[in-house]
Amino acid sequence: MSNVKLAVVFYSMGGTNYQLAKWAEEGAKAAGAEVRVLKVQELAPDSAIEGNEAWKATVNATKDVPVATSADIEWADAIIFSTPTRFGVMASQMKQFIDLQGGLWASGKTINKVVSGMTSAQNPHGGQEATLHSLYTVMMHWGAIIATPGYSDPVVFGAGGNPYGTSVTVGQDGKMIEDVEAAVKYQAKRTATVAEWVKKGNQ
Repeated sequence: MSNVKLAVVFYSMGGTNYQLAKWAEEGAKAAGAEVRVLKVQELAPDSAIEGNEAWKATVNATKDVPVATSADIEWADAIIFSTPTRFGVMASQMKQFIDLQGGLWASGKTINKVVSGMTSAQNPHGGQEATLHSLYTVMMHWGAIIATPGYSDPVVFGAGGNPYGTSVTVGQDGKMIEDVEAAVKYQAKRTATVAEWVKKGNQ
């Protein structure tokens, strides 16, 4: 892989999307990409976080993960976004980060970025597909190249068969119900591979 630079940008409240991001990192690195795992800025007040043990644990687990910046987006050839579903769209923390990239967009620096998305929800029909659509709508405005997994590998079916991007159901115990590790790693490899094609085509 010709030095593809991939940013995995996530928001996680209960730890699920952080784990998806780490699997994506493994998959992309195995494909030869240079990877940065980055979180978006938390917007919720400390009082809300303190009252939720899982949320507090995730904040602590990710305390050393760098906060994503515009410089990271400019650096990256490819970006994988991972965000939980919030009423059928991406979490507001992820939306704010994306909304802050207007300067990059206006200067044409989001054009031809290769992007892909992952998500989670508390039930199988809790808005996962709509969340990925909300993300991809923004990416169309960016002039980005959307690299979905489609049904290009059997691991997609094994993870529940979402062609838009890996999605997972999280039980009341906070644990993932479907086994999506292989699908996440495949999606990351595919995203990096498409980014390599685009990068070579632009040389």
